Amino acid sequence: MTVKKRTPEVKQKKLTIQDLAKIRDKAKATMTIRDGEGRGRVTVHMGTCGIAAGAREIMNALLDQLSKSKVKDVIVTTSGCAGFCRREPMATVEIKGHPPVKYVDLTPAKIRQIVKKHVLGGHLVVEYALAIGSETTY
Repeated sequence: MTVKKRTPEVKQKKLTIQDLAKIRDKAKATMTIRDGEGRGRVTVHMGTCGIAAGAREIMNALLDQLSKSKVKDVIVTTSGCAGFCRREPMATVEIKGHPPVKYVDLTPAKIRQIVKKHVLGGHLVVEYALAIGSETTY
């Protein structure tokens, strides 16, 4: 005869009002672009090639710079490989009303400069840009 062991129940912590408020605020922040209120989006390309080239450090520097600059209306996302493995780490900056810009060969210092000049100041950082515009197929 086989005896089944009962697995102990895992008790989950009850959510507080403050926990719910944090969840609400986080969800609200990610909705700003879709609602037309946001300034833009920055996508860090984090395929295996990007991660191996240092994309995690780029993501950390990006989030740190946005936080220091008190930017609340820019969404930060990730994607897989963009197909330019040799030019990793990469990020794409999309500012509302402007074509997207792919930045390549990034370092933490470069992404901080991109946040200051492009995301906040609206000026393209030409020396780090690979391409401007979207890829389309017809």
